[in-house]
Amino acid sequence: MTINYNFAFSFQLIPIITLILAWCVIAIFAYRMMKKQQVKPKAWKALVCVLVGLFSFSINFPSLWDTPIKISILPLGVWILYSFLKRKEGRWVTYRRFAWLGFWANFIFLAAALIAVLLQNVTYPKDELSTYMSNVENAKIRSIHPSGKTRTLDTDMLLKQIHNMSREKVQGNQWYYEKEFRDEKSTKRNERFPYQLFGTTSKWGSGLHPIIYLEADGKGILVSAPQKQLYFRSNEPLLKGEE
Repeated sequence: MTINYNFAFSFQLIPIITLILAWCVIAIFAYRMMKKQQVKPKAWKALVCVLVGLFSFSINFPSLWDTPIKISILPLGVWILYSFLKRKEGRWVTYRRFAWLGFWANFIFLAAALIAVLLQNVTYPKDELSTYMSNVENAKIRSIHPSGKTRTLDTDMLLKQIHNMSREKVQGNQWYYEKEFRDEKSTKRNERFPYQLFGTTSKWGSGLHPIIYLEADGKGILVSAPQKQLYFRSNEPLLKGEE
């Protein structure tokens, strides 16, 4: 098959819908083929031919929107079916269209996958904080480093700021060297993101399960997603309590 749909431990609504629609299109083509043929094939055998026809030799292309792309070029499944069905006269003629439908179905899945990725990026923008933190009413923080002080999350301020926070570049190297420089001058080790935010949920259907950290000054949020990290800054501190 041309695209790898991975729904393990996540629920991505749009890819599931497009995958179902792709199978519906294939089923319609198969149904019309059966109606047109004079010698009616058995439905279960036609289905097997379609499934076997899916097997192909594919070439990989650069990822598009973080999605691996494969294009089928050699119909391995069709060749396998031909080698078996040609042994009995008339059988290959009856089922060859379904074998080729399986091969061309790879391109239907490819089109569906590209449409799904496009719609997924539009519906769930990966550069917006609200995608990763859709519901924050039950949000809390916990200290994950000794330098983290006993403070609480200002949920009301977070609700006000979540759509207004500016995205800034993740300065990984700079943050590391700044931390090393501070640690050399002080016996007390400080962590830039000593708090972890929990109790939030991402947008329903996005399939995202990020790990979210809060900066020591209470204004920075670091979102650690499977394929990237994003850093957002608030105009107002999101922490309450002793500084």
